[in-house]
Amino acid sequence: MTLTAKVTKHSGLRLFLMTVFGRAYPRMVGMLRERSWMLWEIILPILGVSAYVFIYRAIGAPEIYIGFVVMGGAMTAFWLNVLWSMSSQLYWEKEMGNLSLYIMAPNSMMGILLGMAVGGLFFAGQRALVITIVGSWIFGVSYEVVSYWQLFAVFMLTMVALYGLGMMTSSLFLLLSREAWHLANLAQEPIYLASGFYFPVKNLTFWVAAGASIIPLTMGMDAMRQLVFPDGSSLGFLSVDIEIAILVGLSVLFVVGAKLMLDYMERLAIREGRLTESKR
Repeated sequence: MTLTAKVTKHSGLRLFLMTVFGRAYPRMVGMLRERSWMLWEIILPILGVSAYVFIYRAIGAPEIYIGFVVMGGAMTAFWLNVLWSMSSQLYWEKEMGNLSLYIMAPNSMMGILLGMAVGGLFFAGQRALVITIVGSWIFGVSYEVVSYWQLFAVFMLTMVALYGLGMMTSSLFLLLSREAWHLANLAQEPIYLASGFYFPVKNLTFWVAAGASIIPLTMGMDAMRQLVFPDGSSLGFLSVDIEIAILVGLSVLFVVGAKLMLDYMERLAIREGRLTESKR
């Protein structure tokens, strides 16, 4: 008697969704298993937030700036997740020898990176929520939401654009090989400044703030601050409606750019056969 195993071959949308789930699951479960990471990922950002809070209170800044700092500290979770767990991810996968498996697999690179984004967003969202709750409790920050629908739309569009940027730059970091580590370190602190993590981006003057708007967090945080803080609109860079429109444009730009960059990277890997090697 011959036993034959029935093999089911998935394709299309089903394969894409299975890829997303398969890549997101290890990140979600892995973070929950290592509880000590959660502790340090909360304590260290709170210390950074505290430093800015004490500076603002020492110079007699308006109390609304304290809320800006707490929100900025919470949003660093998403930026760091994109920078280290998205942009430089393919480079690290190449160094570990996994990238060739990704290239040969029948699933799309977009599905793999989207799974990474979903898993990373799950962990970063937990960290941001805890930082917001703890920071608001410690420093007495109050919120007054103007529109829940606009707030939800701004947050989701910011995440789509931000993780689209991460997927696009992951190909760039991969092509630059070992320079990816230096680029990741170089990009971390300047983004804190340009995006106005701890102060209103309006203070950077119009043209500097307009240039920084290419980073989704700039428009996202500015719009959310206008929507959740009393008198937040007086410190806003642009109106919320305009910033939502900009975020829509950035979402389309970065997602399409990510698809084009990943397709180019796959073609390059197939044509040259060297992109997946640890030394180039």
